[in-house]
Amino acid sequence: MNEEIRTFRVDIPQADLDDLRERLARTRLPVQTPGAGVERGVPAEQLRELVDHWATGYDWREHEARLNAHPQYVTTIDGQDIHFLHVRSPEPGATPLILTHGWPGSVVEFLDVIGPLTDPRAHGGDPADAFHLVIPSLPGYGFSAPLASTGWTLRRVAQAWATLMARLGYERYGAQGGDWGSGVSIELGLVDAEHVIGVHVNYLMTFPSGQPGELDGLSDSDRARLEGLERFTGELGGYMAIQSTRPHTLAFGLADSPAGQLAWIAEKFTEWTEDGVDRDRLLTNVSLYWLTNTADSAAQLYWEFSHAWSMPERSPTPMGVAVFAHDYVQPVRGLAERANKVVHWSEFASGGHFPAMEQPELLVADVRSFFGGFH
Repeated sequence: MNEEIRTFRVDIPQADLDDLRERLARTRLPVQTPGAGVERGVPAEQLRELVDHWATGYDWREHEARLNAHPQYVTTIDGQDIHFLHVRSPEPGATPLILTHGWPGSVVEFLDVIGPLTDPRAHGGDPADAFHLVIPSLPGYGFSAPLASTGWTLRRVAQAWATLMARLGYERYGAQGGDWGSGVSIELGLVDAEHVIGVHVNYLMTFPSGQPGELDGLSDSDRARLEGLERFTGELGGYMAIQSTRPHTLAFGLADSPAGQLAWIAEKFTEWTEDGVDRDRLLTNVSLYWLTNTADSAAQLYWEFSHAWSMPERSPTPMGVAVFAHDYVQPVRGLAERANKVVHWSEFASGGHFPAMEQPELLVADVRSFFGGFH
């Protein structure tokens, strides 16, 4: 088995960037029904502004250089090439930590937290809170593509992450994630419990099991959170239903039209955040999907999850939960504690689904606080 770790550098061919601009220049927007609002999807005028900036004002090379400012590698695990950033702290006693993104995110999400987490001394923090960071691209996402096989469930990804951390020589480490990264991190705490010291998540779905009396005594605010979960599985969950059932068919449009890929992703950065994110950071994230042609392979995780889902087993690994008020799902602590060893719970009035981009200071502080208990 090849366990080689190969250095990697992002270097998108200029021809691909020229092709992108040409396609953007030829964008044909749909004719939308007068009087229809954002509840029906992305407004054409909003997308036109983003398309125009992507085509004429956005500089991929600038953001490519920012990615390349951090050490990157590729290694093959379970037959799949896995791309990852590996940023070691200058502090010798730093805690290893693996950060996992979700959809429609990427490693780009974490750029603003790398410095504070790896080098707190240089960012006004306590050097005792330093981390060695491993930031992989999920299989089928970004430069961890193309997929070499089907069957990449959350459990299989977690097993690959356990192999990755062992291959890097980390015997004691933490895990953090949001969206799919939350699910992978929780699974990692199950499959590698002897090495994972704690799991910190900033996203958690807490579905009732249907047991009699389970919801007795819930506060009004917790009941409101469950109603929000119902809204997600209904009105806000259309993207998930499509990617869970017909990811191939959807991908023809997304792989051929950068405007289509942009609309599919930008909608989520509008609906799932408090005030959106930096426009160029959004476009860097979308560009990563476009330039690697991973709309199809990234969506496969939804198909795999929907066909492998089962009630979660209880994890023995300590968990910390950060709840950001403007995320589309708000967990209920009492329900979360059924399957998780919750020892840390924080609620924040600001921020949404992408806190590493929206509120990096709050996320960094909470990660430090949680893992500070494991020094």
